[in-house]
Amino acid sequence: MIFSPQSRVWIYQSNRKFSSVEEIEILHKLEAFTSQWKAHGNELMAKAEIRYGFFIILTVDESQANVTGCSIDSSVRIIKDIEQSYHVDLFNRFNMAYKIGEEVHVQGKEDFETLVNINQITTKTIVFNNMVQTLQELETKWEVPFENSWHANVFAHLL
Repeated sequence: MIFSPQSRVWIYQSNRKFSSVEEIEILHKLEAFTSQWKAHGNELMAKAEIRYGFFIILTVDESQANVTGCSIDSSVRIIKDIEQSYHVDLFNRFNMAYKIGEEVHVQGKEDFETLVNINQITTKTIVFNNMVQTLQELETKWEVPFENSWHANVFAHLL
C-alpha cells in the first residue's frame, strides 16, 4: 500500500524497549486490528509499525475514508490492551525519548531534565517529537535536534 504524505499518524512511545518476541506478537495484534479497522462501516486504509523497539505508529490514509471518534476510540482500546498485556506505559507524555548514536533511550521528565542540566543531552542530541500528525511530518519532524524541538522550549532554562 502507498500512503499519502498527508496520512494521519498516531505515535505511542513505550517506557521500555520491547523484546523481539514482544515486538512480533504486538505487530501481529496490530496487523489483525488494522486489517479490520473501520469508520462508520468503511474500511480504513491503515498500517501499524514499531520503530526502534519503542514506538508504535499507526497510520491511516484518509483519502478512502475519514477516521471518526469511534474508530480512534477502537485504536486506543487496542493500545491500552497492549499496554496491559506487556506491562508497559504507552500514554505517559512525560517520558522523553532521545538518541545517542543509533540507540534510543527513554527517561522520565526529571531524569531527562538532569541529563540536560549535566550536558549529557545537548542542543544537538536527537529527540523525538511524538506530536507529529501526518506521515510527512513523521518523516521530516519526528527525529529532530533538541534545539529545534518543543523540548528546547520546555527546558530552555537549562540551556
